[in-house]
Amino acid sequence: MKLKFIPIKMRLPLKFGKEVIESIQIAHVELTAWGATGVGETPLSVGWAWPSTLSFKYREEKMVAFCEKIAAEYPVCGHDPIDVGYAFLTEQLPLILAEFNRENQLCMPWLAALICASAFDIALHDAFGKYVNMPTFNTYSERYMNKDLSLYFQDETFSGRYPCEFLAKKPPVTLPVWHLVGGKDLLAESERTPGDPDDNYPVSLEKWIERDGLKCLKIKLTGSDPQWDFQRLLSVGEIARRYNCEALSPDFNCLVKEPAYVNDILDHLKVVAPETYEKLLYVEQPFPYDLENNRINVHSCSERKPLFMDESAHDWKLVKLGYSLGWTGVALKVCKTMTGALLSACWAKSRGMRLMVQDLTNPMLAIIPHVLLAGYVGTIKGVECNAAQFYPQASLELEKKHPCLYERRNGVVDLSTLTGNGFGY
Repeated sequence: MKLKFIPIKMRLPLKFGKEVIESIQIAHVELTAWGATGVGETPLSVGWAWPSTLSFKYREEKMVAFCEKIAAEYPVCGHDPIDVGYAFLTEQLPLILAEFNRENQLCMPWLAALICASAFDIALHDAFGKYVNMPTFNTYSERYMNKDLSLYFQDETFSGRYPCEFLAKKPPVTLPVWHLVGGKDLLAESERTPGDPDDNYPVSLEKWIERDGLKCLKIKLTGSDPQWDFQRLLSVGEIARRYNCEALSPDFNCLVKEPAYVNDILDHLKVVAPETYEKLLYVEQPFPYDLENNRINVHSCSERKPLFMDESAHDWKLVKLGYSLGWTGVALKVCKTMTGALLSACWAKSRGMRLMVQDLTNPMLAIIPHVLLAGYVGTIKGVECNAAQFYPQASLELEKKHPCLYERRNGVVDLSTLTGNGFGY
């Protein structure tokens, strides 16, 4: 087992809710299982996973320490990666987290624990594909798995069914790419100041659209200032109109307490800017991510626009709860483990819920399982990839092997170079 951390400084700050992130640590794991060595990477996105008044540095140090604790206890034997991954997530990880929090007098949340575990889980899936000499996404079938979905979902209607049933046999070679419009991002070139980066990469949204041919924009909102949120939607919507963008998605960052907040903004937008309203493909996670303690009936929101769980969708059980409350879609993230993402995708698709695969600003190797998941599960539209915005230099070596994956062009990312066994790194 090899665990290391790769520090990366962002060229532009990224605003997550009330927090502004300027740097990040990438957890890099290499583990050997079934006689093969797999690799996994995950950015430890502290601001997203662990909102708190504790300092960013302190929380990041604790997430690093938790990764080290997982490394000492992670199992590397079992029948297949979903079998091993599911047992670890449901049996061992809760105990490791409880012990860690007790020892450190902390309340590190489950979402942060999942992020720390995900690099190990991804490496496990990569190792299994290499062991059986095929792409990992071709291994989620009866031939290679020890259990069917009924045993994971505790539901006999899934008897004899495996993840391969819910995955594309031949994923698309290209995917429409979503660009993140952060709360601090410049929209127009006229907003630039002398303090902005001068590094041959775009700064304003206008220039990003022109350079990358972007058609899909995810808009970070406050969730606490309706006037600002509405004006931001209007401003980005006007740029989308001028550049013929096809799809928009507002992200309220879990800070909304009542459906009326979202409904009022949507209804007002429909009247004032109907073209922008029509471009809204889905609304992402307005409400608190602790779904079990915030069981808000959201049917009124999802009647207006598809409503996607993100931070709330830790696992298929929470997806099931969200479905009962009116959520109609799930934003999957490999940073919550590939095992969890696959099981959530299968349960959601069995109920007709739509899927999206969301970024955690994944650079370097982390982007590869991320885009593969999007290609195989089938999404409402493409995949979000925004590492190019915040630390493009981090992936330059891999860009030589996969140039059209790390450089977004003509509004898409290209997966054609991801060949070979495992995740095709």
